[in-house]
Amino acid sequence: MTADGPRPRRSVLYMPGANERAMEKALSIDCDAIIFDLEDAVAAGAKEEARNKVAAMVRSGGYGHRELIVRVNGLDTPWGGDDVALSATLPVDALLFPKVESAAQVAQIEEAVNLAGGGSMPLWLMIETPRAVLDVREIAMASTRTACLVMGTSDLVKELRATHTPARDNLAYALQYCVLASRSTGLDILDGVHLDFRNLDGFRVICEQGRAMGFDGKTLIHPTQVDVANAVFGYDEAAVADARAVLAAWEAAKSAGKGVAELDGRLIENLHAAEAERVLAFARALASR
Repeated sequence: MTADGPRPRRSVLYMPGANERAMEKALSIDCDAIIFDLEDAVAAGAKEEARNKVAAMVRSGGYGHRELIVRVNGLDTPWGGDDVALSATLPVDALLFPKVESAAQVAQIEEAVNLAGGGSMPLWLMIETPRAVLDVREIAMASTRTACLVMGTSDLVKELRATHTPARDNLAYALQYCVLASRSTGLDILDGVHLDFRNLDGFRVICEQGRAMGFDGKTLIHPTQVDVANAVFGYDEAAVADARAVLAAWEAAKSAGKGVAELDGRLIENLHAAEAERVLAFARALASR
């Protein structure tokens, strides 16, 4: 959410920072946001090269409406400090920090970004360990600069000594708890990646599950996943039309001095009107692009 309304984050595509060709292709991919990845997607020996490639690509521009984020390496790694030093003043929308586990760590991150000259740079934080899940609300509240939480489900499965399952029932508690924390603190939250990227039917099921839980969008590892994520986490024409009808019914009821309205056999109250307003604001944000 921005001061001007919701910012669509239906599809947030990871791009490996060392792959210049892939980053160039992202110029034409219809995703809402791009995460230039300097962490997991880059081998240790290629960190400096990737950092410089990402800086060059971002400075060259051309990404249009897409929100741009750089995922840096953790400050406790040999590369995190240099990542922040270069990325904090790039023309990007946020820096994404991995494996955040405490409010104290968020304070260190904010200080490092400030020292690098990024005093107004928004922060995105990854939740990908058991400790992070258990302390997620404190993490979310630790800085007013935090704009979004990002689930790292692959690492979370590993840390739990769990297994990847098609339905993710074993992650339901952790995912829902993090959504609760994000909503209680006013932050957006993105679901983790789906590794079986060629199985788009299975991917749609997972997206629908995430949407039902309340996630704002999905982090992606392949361009073929973008259309599905946009469809599931967005609103089609029927949903927008219904939102308009709900508001019209609500306004008519208010004008008649009523506290509730009826639309096609449905009871309409103020909470339904507020949700309809949010849907229409989302549609306007997309249309404005």
